[in-house]
Amino acid sequence: MKNYILLFIIIPFTTFSQSKSELQNAITKLHQANFLMEFEDIAQLTYPKVYEADGKSAFLEKLDTDFQNDDYRMRLQLEKVPFLFSEFKTIGAQTFCVVRSRNPKRYTFEKKLTATKAEEKKTWLQEKEKTQNVTFEPNRNSFNVRSESIYVAVFDAETMGEWKFFNLDDAFQSNAFNTLFDNNIKITLGLNN
Repeated sequence: MKNYILLFIIIPFTTFSQSKSELQNAITKLHQANFLMEFEDIAQLTYPKVYEADGKSAFLEKLDTDFQNDDYRMRLQLEKVPFLFSEFKTIGAQTFCVVRSRNPKRYTFEKKLTATKAEEKKTWLQEKEKTQNVTFEPNRNSFNVRSESIYVAVFDAETMGEWKFFNLDDAFQSNAFNTLFDNNIKITLGLNN
C-alpha cells in the first residue's frame, strides 16, 4: 500500500517537473528567436490561433515590420534574460503559466529626430511598451526602453502537447488572447488589470 501512495506522489511531481523544464526550454527558445529575429521560430512557438485567421505568412510579415520598417529598427539588447514563472493554472483542459522578464529594447530611428519629434516618439514608446523608462540617446538617434515583458504560456489540445505563447507586449497578440479567453481566465491568471 505504501508503494502505491508513493507512486501517486512521485508521478504528479515528475510530470510537473518535466512540464516546467519544457516550459523553461520553450521560453528560452522564444527569447532567442526574438533576439536573432528568427521569425519562423517565433511563429512556431506562438499559440497557433493567433495567426489562424490571417495566415502564417501575414503573421511573419507583421513580425518583420515590428522589428524593422521605414521608420525604425527594434532590437532586444540582451541575449539572455532571467524569467519569472507564475504557478501553473489548469482551467478545464488547458494549463497556463504567466512568464515575466525584464527585457530592454533599443529603437533606432532611420531619420534624425528633432527635439520635438524625439519627445513625440518617447511618448509613443511609453504607451506602446507600457513603461516610463524610455531614454532618448541623441548620438545614436535611438531610444533605450526598459520594460517588463509578459508572456502567457498555454498547454492544450491546440498546441499538440507543447507549450505555446502569447506575447502580451504585442497589441495584436494581446487582442487575440483577450478574444480567445474569457475574463475569468484573465482574473485567474492575474491579468485583469
